[in-house]
Amino acid sequence: MATISPLKIGLLPDTQGGGDNVSVHPMEAVLAKLASEGVDIVIPVGDLTDQGTTREFEQWTSVAEKYRDQGIEFLPLMGNHEDSYAYTVEWIENMKHYIPEDAVHMSGAEYLDYYVVRDNVLIIALRYYHLPVAFQWIKGVVEQHSDKVDHVVIASHDGLIGAKYGETREMIVEGTKNDDRLLHQWDDIRHFFSKHDVIWVQGHEHMYQRSVIEASVGIEAVSWTRDDRNYRLPQYTQIISGNASYKGYEFRYGERELVQAIIQQKMNTMKNGSDTFDANASLLTFTGQRIDYASWFAEHTITSNEDGPKELESPNWTLLDRFTRTTDRCERLVYPNSIPDATRPVMVLNPSYRTNECFAADGSVAKLLDGVNNTFNRVESRTRSMGWTQGFSRAESQNDLIRLGYQFLFQVHERWTPNLNGNNRLIPNMDDISEVVIPETTIDLKEHLTMSWAPAEEGTQSEVMIISGTQGQTGTFSSAYGAPKDIEIDSGLPGSQPDGTAKAPVTLPPTATKGWDLEQAVSDTYVVQFDAPRGKNYERLNLAVKTAQGDWAPLADRQCLVEGAYSSQYLQKLPVRSESCSETPLVGYDRNHEGRWWALMNKDAEFALIGAD
Repeated sequence: MATISPLKIGLLPDTQGGGDNVSVHPMEAVLAKLASEGVDIVIPVGDLTDQGTTREFEQWTSVAEKYRDQGIEFLPLMGNHEDSYAYTVEWIENMKHYIPEDAVHMSGAEYLDYYVVRDNVLIIALRYYHLPVAFQWIKGVVEQHSDKVDHVVIASHDGLIGAKYGETREMIVEGTKNDDRLLHQWDDIRHFFSKHDVIWVQGHEHMYQRSVIEASVGIEAVSWTRDDRNYRLPQYTQIISGNASYKGYEFRYGERELVQAIIQQKMNTMKNGSDTFDANASLLTFTGQRIDYASWFAEHTITSNEDGPKELESPNWTLLDRFTRTTDRCERLVYPNSIPDATRPVMVLNPSYRTNECFAADGSVAKLLDGVNNTFNRVESRTRSMGWTQGFSRAESQNDLIRLGYQFLFQVHERWTPNLNGNNRLIPNMDDISEVVIPETTIDLKEHLTMSWAPAEEGTQSEVMIISGTQGQTGTFSSAYGAPKDIEIDSGLPGSQPDGTAKAPVTLPPTATKGWDLEQAVSDTYVVQFDAPRGKNYERLNLAVKTAQGDWAPLADRQCLVEGAYSSQYLQKLPVRSESCSETPLVGYDRNHEGRWWALMNKDAEFALIGAD
């Protein structure tokens, strides 16, 4: 089989250093980490500088140029600090040596909005606040290249939803009256990004967050039949790349649960119980239709260039987040097992590892049968307000501002539309009618479970099923500022439950580490079922898993297979097996349904059928 060379795209977060400086020590550490991972392209996601001065551009290029000279390509984009402080001529003069010569620029926004195609990936870079300005151009670019690329990455400094900021809140909910460019494209943007499976990457927030953003249904309605096999959820991925500067931001406003589900989040602010900052390095690896994502952080206490590299001289990079998926996948959100009893499920509020069938092109079928998400992360937000001004703002009253908040960002809590983050996400400020308060709350993170099909490999007798998303949380609990808390001891904030009480401490499984290092993470037990394609000689096959070395090994020898269908009792008590099988996963073969295997797993994994010995 032909080998496909991977394309590796790294993210460099904001590097503003304060005053007339670039944060050279975090910038150097992040670029060195990405270079060590074999990165091909680095996207600096804006705010390269603090004040846009000649001195800062000289500092930034002095660090970047040695990595450029090693063959790493840079795709820089403009943040709000360049937009506010720098001169256009200076931006172009410095960045034209980094923005590729073959980049195609949006007319009227040269060196601000541009794109390149690398291998089978379309990469679009946007200036700060330019999503609504450039969206029609983006649509044309994506549609022009859709039959030539498998992946679309759009990078900007800020995002549609964001974490602390977000254009939806700033331009729509708190927006200016009759400034409707984003408002009139809001549904179309989310639908288009979902349709093309966009990965949105950004900076601006000085914290790390990965979430999925829900898209509108019916904007461009098409039909689906069983012959079309699998369909993805109407959503796209938003990655907020973290920090490479000397400041960190707290989490404001919380999850925008109407349109957002947070999958991972970490911040460090060096205040209010947080003792360090984070430097973040993230890497997207594209291999054919497959995406492998990893994000690391390294803590440090540097507050200025004069401090020297300190901890970042030999950074302790820790794996914070990861996923693997392909363009041919099934997916669902798995909610944490902290949903109060009697909460209506409203189709999605489900903590179980159960899915529908996921069909491969070769006739293989996989699904998850059982398991519960008992290991999850928890994070707090801080209280903030939104405001309106009579005759100037889109909102025409305090109540109208609340209406806009619930229409675009937050979920109105009713029995039939429960809000797991509290029953009063927006409340009027009784002392100031020009403000609406978003109370602090406690948020339990979700898992983005994907089941992806990849082509058969040498040594396999079926296509490959990749299960990802079960092993990304360990039971961490952070304050809005990043201070560590204990999810098994500390209660959540008042009002953070749907009934207005505080989220209670939870009892985690013994396998939960409550640490950030995903290399040590163990998933809650889930049960996968794998059906072989019809017409195979099932007696000569066995269910296998890909090893860390990239080889295929049977999950269990044939003599260790449990005969019969899976039973839910196995999650509480394993069946009796030979002592020689005690170190292998519990794997069964259901002879009543020829060609069907099932297995209990405690990690993300890749499965395929191989020939039995």
